[in-house]
Amino acid sequence: MQNPTTLSPLGATLDDRGTTFAVWSGSASGIELCLYDEAGERELRRLPMQRNEDGVHSLTVADAPAGTRYGFRAWGQYDPDQGLWFDPAKLLVDPYASELDRPFHYDPRLSVFGDDTADLVPRAIVTEPQTVPSQAPLFEAGGLIYEIAVRPFTMLHADIPEPLRGTVAALAHPAIIAHLQRIGVSAVELMPITAWIDERHLPPLGLTNGWGYNPIAFMALDPRLVPGGMTELRETVAALHEAGIGIILDLVFNHSGESDRFGATLSMRGLDNHTYYRHATARPGEHGELRELVNDTGCGNTIACDHPVVRRLILDSLRHFVLSAGIDGFRFDLGSILGRDINGFRADAALFIEMLADPVLKDRVLIAEPWDIGPGGYQLGNFPAPFLEWNDRARDDLRRTWRGDRHTIGDLATALAGSSNIFSRNGGSATRSVNFIAAHDGFTLMDLVSYAGKHNEANGEDNRDGHSDNQSWNNGAEGATDDPEVLAFRRRDVMGLLSTLFATRGAIMLTAGDEAGRSQRGNNNAYCQDNAITWVDWTALDETLIAHTTALSQIRARFDVFRDTTFFTGNGDVEWLRFDGQPMTTGDWESATADHLVMLLSTGDSVQDRRTRLAIAINRSHAPHAVHLPVRPGSGWQSLLPSANAGIGMVAARSVGFHVEIL
Repeated sequence: MQNPTTLSPLGATLDDRGTTFAVWSGSASGIELCLYDEAGERELRRLPMQRNEDGVHSLTVADAPAGTRYGFRAWGQYDPDQGLWFDPAKLLVDPYASELDRPFHYDPRLSVFGDDTADLVPRAIVTEPQTVPSQAPLFEAGGLIYEIAVRPFTMLHADIPEPLRGTVAALAHPAIIAHLQRIGVSAVELMPITAWIDERHLPPLGLTNGWGYNPIAFMALDPRLVPGGMTELRETVAALHEAGIGIILDLVFNHSGESDRFGATLSMRGLDNHTYYRHATARPGEHGELRELVNDTGCGNTIACDHPVVRRLILDSLRHFVLSAGIDGFRFDLGSILGRDINGFRADAALFIEMLADPVLKDRVLIAEPWDIGPGGYQLGNFPAPFLEWNDRARDDLRRTWRGDRHTIGDLATALAGSSNIFSRNGGSATRSVNFIAAHDGFTLMDLVSYAGKHNEANGEDNRDGHSDNQSWNNGAEGATDDPEVLAFRRRDVMGLLSTLFATRGAIMLTAGDEAGRSQRGNNNAYCQDNAITWVDWTALDETLIAHTTALSQIRARFDVFRDTTFFTGNGDVEWLRFDGQPMTTGDWESATADHLVMLLSTGDSVQDRRTRLAIAINRSHAPHAVHLPVRPGSGWQSLLPSANAGIGMVAARSVGFHVEIL
């Protein structure tokens, strides 16, 4: 087979001859193109496509202008035990569709052989290609990434016109941009906005997937979130860029919503199941060896990211978003799968090499969630540079430190310094860590200090779903309470956690609303709660926490040490001190009960316009502590964070003090 990267364009391509429709299938005996009327309801024509020797089925239609609705039907053997799912009764969505006329909705008929699904499946729409001028990504090392689920973030914002709420366009509203600028966001990371379908167990429970981590079409934007299509995304990107804020898309290339063998046939499964999904040979069957879908994702199937056709689809999808909308970068859900072949994960996987060499993609921000549930799936620190990686090791160490666990002071220092134990393993000289304490998976930051255990009863699985080990604590009461002391303790702990996060070396990430006390009522797996459980209540946000986050962002912007991701050398760039001002000893590091630490940094100060020292004093104990910082002749120390003060030379209980040396 010819190298798929050199094949003619796939999808629907407009030129002066009309529209050429092209789709790849190596094993279909035939594919038909179905053309529909402007409403996408009535089928007008069904035309056989011609296959070439490279497996591309194509057809040029002179009278198929932009706006034409279409789909495919594929012919071939139907034998699920052998991984063959050809069923011409199934209308199939083009994997290269860039726009759909309606969202996906689950129906059991989608998985029934011989049941026609034309009334259930969205139509792809032929679109005119549009490009934006190239510009460097708007994200600097050490920046703040703000993770947003578009619909929950904007549904209840009173300043946003109701027709815009829940859409990508709402992110361009001045009220949203003002909030992002206030807290110092460098780039927003949008949880999936490409077309997805509900998991089949949700409709009977009266639930819907509100997060989008169950994709069908990798390039097509979901009409529920982006009703204006690529134009809406492009205009939103432009508005955020004008405000100095980048956009990173969270993309799912690890599985699809076609699920396991009992799932729906909607696109790739019906076109060439063997090519698009990984399979394993299992127990002997009546007609030879059974071929079962590999499930390294926990979602029923695994995309075959090592196959040349699939690699091309992924690369073309990424280029599509950069060229058509100016997207600054991408976060890859369960990213280990992108580097896995039959022999396991490889840092030099072909997809990584192609991605990093691509002229359109090589300068984009690339972020991996460096794990999956397959064999050898945990790959933190093993992705090739310049990939950034979600650092769950630092996440857990910061949580355990503030929960009060023993023997954590050394782990805290390692996380603060950028986790060199992880990111220097393969010869790295700089951290590639994305540090976070809470993300969309798991508790919100406020719930982390308000619930000792998960409370996922609303998900309909008897609280069995979601992680059980959250390193959380409740400050004396489980969940909602009116006790002012408990509420004060929780706010104090959130402020301490935020302060610690903002003191870490590397990129940092907040999930939308965590800077303001957002709760999901203890639900740590709220993907199926498209309702008040996940919707941000803008009237209930904690202004004290927002002001605290703003102050932390201003400190991070002021000192260049937070934009430097190279590892500390210990040659004057960092000192680790006790609160009495003396260097930490081996005994101090090994102490089971150590509850305070000073990180003394050499840094440039944009306010003083000179080199200076910054002292970050962390006190996780439940009592205020005196702190004695080393004083040089002619200098003194000034506090930058009044909320951590408990008097002259004191750091408040459960607080982090930031102090700058005044010369």
